Amino acid sequence: MAQVPQTFFDALAVRTWCGLALGALGRAREEIDAINVYPVADGDTGTNLYLTVESATGAVEAVFAGYELGEEVPTLADAVGAMAHGALIGARGNSGTILAQLLRGMAHVLTEGEATHMDGEGLRLALRYAADSARRAVAHPVEGTVLSVASAAADAADAAGSDCGTVAGAAYEGACKALAATPGQLAALERAGVVDAGGRGLVAVLGALVEAFTGETPVPFDAYASGTGPVGHARVDAVSDARAGTRTAASAGPAFEVIYLLEAEDSAVERLQARLDALGDSLVVVGGDGLWNVHVHVDDAGAAVEAGVEAGRPYRIRITHFGAGDVHSGGDRPPRERVQRAVVAVVPGEGLAGLYGEAGATTVLARPGEPPASGELVDAVRRAHAREVVLLPNDADLRHTAAAAAEQARAEGIRVALIPTRSAVQGIAALAVHQPDRRFDEDVVQMTSAAGATRYAEVVIAERQSWTMAGICQAGDVLGLIDGDVAVIGSDVTATAETVLDRMLQAGGELVTLVLGDEAPDGVADRLEVRVREAYLAVDTVVHRGGRQGAPLLIGVE
Repeated sequence: MAQVPQTFFDALAVRTWCGLALGALGRAREEIDAINVYPVADGDTGTNLYLTVESATGAVEAVFAGYELGEEVPTLADAVGAMAHGALIGARGNSGTILAQLLRGMAHVLTEGEATHMDGEGLRLALRYAADSARRAVAHPVEGTVLSVASAAADAADAAGSDCGTVAGAAYEGACKALAATPGQLAALERAGVVDAGGRGLVAVLGALVEAFTGETPVPFDAYASGTGPVGHARVDAVSDARAGTRTAASAGPAFEVIYLLEAEDSAVERLQARLDALGDSLVVVGGDGLWNVHVHVDDAGAAVEAGVEAGRPYRIRITHFGAGDVHSGGDRPPRERVQRAVVAVVPGEGLAGLYGEAGATTVLARPGEPPASGELVDAVRRAHAREVVLLPNDADLRHTAAAAAEQARAEGIRVALIPTRSAVQGIAALAVHQPDRRFDEDVVQMTSAAGATRYAEVVIAERQSWTMAGICQAGDVLGLIDGDVAVIGSDVTATAETVLDRMLQAGGELVTLVLGDEAPDGVADRLEVRVREAYLAVDTVVHRGGRQGAPLLIGVE
């Protein structure tokens, strides 16, 4: 069906633009992934941009759901606000986070007042504010990136007429010309013979904007490239082959990408930015009004998460360990080569996310009452960018969800082994024996054996009266669960934990793992360590901080 042109920027234009942008990025995703060399050659920029716009589109469609049932058409503010919010909470990677800020910047202008629509002048102002706000969100802006393309689009729009289609067309043309020039601005792109991947994604998004207003597909970017940059998949393959055969010494960089949403005040975010800037690079913090999306590359993933905890409430934490084929800033090697093997794990708290991340795992944070969906697990498997993946659900209730995610990943050609870990402490035991250089099946067997040999327990607070294996408990009682069943009902966390630990060690053990939640009382770890040292001479104890994990204490005995 032919696209109906939109004269003004209204709610329907927002919906149309999002749908067209999602389709454009879907078609260009593999090409953009293939040319991704800066700031990290991790080959996922196209996928990250697609997922970011997918989240924005879903939010806009949710706003229109009422309209489909016969209610009033959403306002421009409703639609563009939903687009910006959806992009913010769904932003992936460096370029996806910047795109979220661009959309948020546009929304800032388009939601002013109570106008039902905007003309070309409003669109010009929105593009300018978006480009400027995106630059402010990046700690150290670099020319030759998506920021340069956004600025060029805004500059070109400034000289256009008052019609939305004309303004959008001028912005697209300016963006295409700027994108073609990016190899001359950034050495990493010039060496690889490609244009900036993030900028290429923005061109696709702006092309969709032109189509939303005119009903016509704009002139392809390749017409502006003048021999620079990829022309279709054949050129992408040629570029990849050429880079595969010519390497220089690659520059080293941080080992982890850390992303999380953060609920925090503006003043706290300013301090957070300063701290994260000192920890790593590629820092982008976008958002406002109490909700932020934080992206940074660091060596100490735990410190990056802890900085978020000090600033406010981080959640949806994603920690990705860059593989051996990922190169920071230099762009001297081919886009991210798949690593042979990776571990993907669900963890209940920020502290464990950092611990698992530092051990090389890609993590998905699960908060109490907010279990991850299978799609989130599939996304994490994709982000791990490995041929073989070991999946640790770390929760008995996630067994079916994890199984569905594993099947989906296998359908995409990834070899996935699901180890049915029922607690994060079992996952820690499995990760401790993980050896990516041995045969996959052997590695899975050893990890499964280590997890199965680990008894697990947790000390929690009862939320209501209920029947348990140990009798009737009341709201506020302290419950000690061993291997998933209530074994002890008490009134004190430390005393209950001692009883639980004694029962577990009656069957023997060599190592006790304690994971303390934020609600754990002071001194509980010291008390339990003394108990183990005095009563079980051959047993060692390891203590970790789990953060807001939903339980004051997790216990593992191997």
